[in-house]
Amino acid sequence: MRKIAAIICAFNEEKTIKEVTATACDYFFDEIIVVNDGSTDRTAAILVELSGLPRLKCITLPENKGKGYAMATGVENSTSEIIVFIDADLSNLKEKHFEQLITPIFKNECDMVLGQATETLINYKFNPFKSFTGERAMLKKDMLPILEEIKTSKFGVETLINLYFQAHEKSVKYIMLEGLKHPTKFDKANSKSQAIKEFVLEGHQIALAAFNNFNLLTKIVRNQIKKI
Repeated sequence: MRKIAAIICAFNEEKTIKEVTATACDYFFDEIIVVNDGSTDRTAAILVELSGLPRLKCITLPENKGKGYAMATGVENSTSEIIVFIDADLSNLKEKHFEQLITPIFKNECDMVLGQATETLINYKFNPFKSFTGERAMLKKDMLPILEEIKTSKFGVETLINLYFQAHEKSVKYIMLEGLKHPTKFDKANSKSQAIKEFVLEGHQIALAAFNNFNLLTKIVRNQIKKI
């Protein structure tokens, strides 16, 4: 039986980290790894309160290193074959959502599953950013070749992973996670200007990830040309 790990990366998620972590611990994951990415709010204290939950491993980074570094840290500390990434700021997370993410990988239907929360600002049916979702499942072995690049990718981590999978012609399946709510920057930021600033920063990191991996973009184009 293949082992399955849930990896939850958190930076200042005191409002939701308890619910997300507890829900993951209620499922049959072999490991639940929470990486506290240098949070300055009560995230660390809440994780201490949850330390008695079964199969839970909490890793605290002394300073904020970015989403990519936190995800890579979770992978490095996992002994499982299947990795499921879960954002720490979700609401209405249910065990059925884990099942949706895991099943296609477990049945070898695809190489990566991307799960789109339906309760979002943008209509999930037409969301052009669905490939950036943090809810995803894949085999650990498929991440190992780019683990060092992932560490420095920050918010460009999803872009990097997507490009790598496309370049190596790995299959991807999109699923809708009905009822799952993922907040926007405007929901979480203290002000509109702060939300815009975070959008710009995240956009820059995504663009940088694409630029730094131009070789993958080139390979994708070559693969497409071969199919013509």
